[in-house]
Amino acid sequence: MFDITLERSNNMIEVKRKKGETFESLLRRFQRRQQQSGVILEIRKKRFRKPAKNKNQVRESALRRETKRAEYEYLYKTGQLKDTRR
Repeated sequence: MFDITLERSNNMIEVKRKKGETFESLLRRFQRRQQQSGVILEIRKKRFRKPAKNKNQVRESALRRETKRAEYEYLYKTGQLKDTRR
């Protein structure tokens, strides 16, 4: 007797083999249930998720951008940088 289960964080997808059912049809039923539940979509969404930055990281990146902008403006005003703006 085959029993296919897929565990999720709070519930499970469970499909039990019916009498005389082939493994292929059991697998198709399982895949259909899995697709309807949205487990794969959830996993794909979380796959490349980046953790949120904390306040210090946000502040440091903002300061870095501000200093680079000021440095660029200084070089542009002193003529050490060619005009690439349009």
